[in-house]
Amino acid sequence: MKLIVGLGNPGKEYEKTRHNLGFMVVDALAEKLGVKLIAERKLKAEVAITLRAETLILAKPDTFMNHSGSSVSKIASYYKVAVEDIWVISDDLDLEYGTIRVRKGGSSGGHNGLKDIIEKIGEDFVRFRVGIKNPMLQKIPSEKFVLQNFDSAESDDLEEIIKKTLQLIVQALEKGPEHLSVK
Repeated sequence: MKLIVGLGNPGKEYEKTRHNLGFMVVDALAEKLGVKLIAERKLKAEVAITLRAETLILAKPDTFMNHSGSSVSKIASYYKVAVEDIWVISDDLDLEYGTIRVRKGGSSGGHNGLKDIIEKIGEDFVRFRVGIKNPMLQKIPSEKFVLQNFDSAESDDLEEIIKKTLQLIVQALEKGPEHLSVK
């Protein structure tokens, strides 16, 4: 059983922001798997379950980014998912736009959503970090940058980046995340 969590902020106003890249990937994964995410108030998230070769639980916390850990810990506890079987997809300001890094464990790298998850469940979960860095980041504070919509140049590549992230998730499900070759 795997819990795959996309990080983001709930609400229409955040839907297309850089900080919601994790939500976008989980939405695309749900579509690919033919499942629908449904609000689960007791878990503080939208959740979908698919029974394939391995049970997959997809989730989008509705706690806002900085409090993602409370939702992730509730879901993991409810479904009895081990920390090492939790995969989190997040945006990353330190990686160039479209770069994807996959690794198990480590620090939050300054990402408040990851920081809260680490505080609630520990650090031994797998992270799919998707780069959102671009030259605009040097001109405005990072907390404003992540809450802006993708610009037109970024939007042109967004679908391909989401597709590439999905391919890595599928490969990780087949071989294990430690066997991925990410460029």
